[in-house]
Amino acid sequence: MQLHDVWFVLIAVLWIGYFFLEGFDFGIGVLTKPLARNTAERRVLINTIGPVWDGNEVWLLTAAGGTFAAFPDWYATLFSGFYLPLLAILVCLIVRGVAFEYRAKRDGARWQRNWEEAIFWTSLIPAFLWGAVFANIVRGVDIDAHKNYAGGLADLFNPYALLGGLVTLALFTFHGAVFAALKTVGEIRERARRAALQAGLVTAVLALVFLVWTQAHSGNGRSLAALVIAVLALVGALVANQLGREGWAFVLSGATVVAAVAMLFLALFPNVMPSTLDPAWSLNVGNAASSPYTLKLMTIVAAVFTPLVLLYQGWTYWVFRKRIGVQHIPAGHQPAAPAAPSAPAAKAAPAAPVDRA
Repeated sequence: MQLHDVWFVLIAVLWIGYFFLEGFDFGIGVLTKPLARNTAERRVLINTIGPVWDGNEVWLLTAAGGTFAAFPDWYATLFSGFYLPLLAILVCLIVRGVAFEYRAKRDGARWQRNWEEAIFWTSLIPAFLWGAVFANIVRGVDIDAHKNYAGGLADLFNPYALLGGLVTLALFTFHGAVFAALKTVGEIRERARRAALQAGLVTAVLALVFLVWTQAHSGNGRSLAALVIAVLALVGALVANQLGREGWAFVLSGATVVAAVAMLFLALFPNVMPSTLDPAWSLNVGNAASSPYTLKLMTIVAAVFTPLVLLYQGWTYWVFRKRIGVQHIPAGHQPAAPAAPSAPAAKAAPAAPVDRA
């Protein structure tokens, strides 16, 4: 295996990590409307991801930065050809972060309601667009002999891409509902379990059609194995959810995300962006990669810092592992907490995470 193959795997791992973590993050945002029945319950849902949502987005920055450094031609073609969808995702992520931080800055009901509306839409739109983007990457787009995208915006919203967007939206909502059941207590926990069942059934239908379509169009033996794992994990997550085993349900819903995204990359390799105009014009791990020296230097840096980042993020989830319910939400307006609560504060009151909403 050459270094450009190694970096394709590392880029795939970064995207898989991002969708695993940001998947339930988006799902919680989408569920703030249908699941929460009042302001206190919306605050409970937002507080389940309050200490970790910004850390989850670091995976996106690392994935995009790694693509830029390891596969500059892939990065250039992707971000220029998919400019408007990716810009929409970026704007949503910015507004979403502002909404989390600004919602509790004033007492007014209208002020808070508007930011809650922003959280919902800026979670739903990226959840859909990411699926459409990656569906197009796997399916292939119009790339000319100069490695430039030659299609238009409408070409990116073909039936396969639209189905891919619906799959990620449903899957992330299911993943978020399972996470909400894992992180809450009381009535909202029971409703989260029911929502997980409904979202999971929708996901099962959409994902099966999409993954079989992908396998028929671009698949191979490795991607077929990932497809089978994704299906079995999704069924297992639904069963665990019905049995009230939220921990196992979350592990298996996460495994569904991991296997489904891994299948896309396995079906894509060795290409990184296939051309529908001429297969010879496709971008692959060989013609889109940086120089061997660059890849070698990046490998050394990644080997040193990646374990540190994983340890720190794992520690963060451990500190904020307790469940939360409406009884932990103080009545009336409370001053907004700092963006990154300290570990000692969390240990002082482990059952009631800092209210950031």
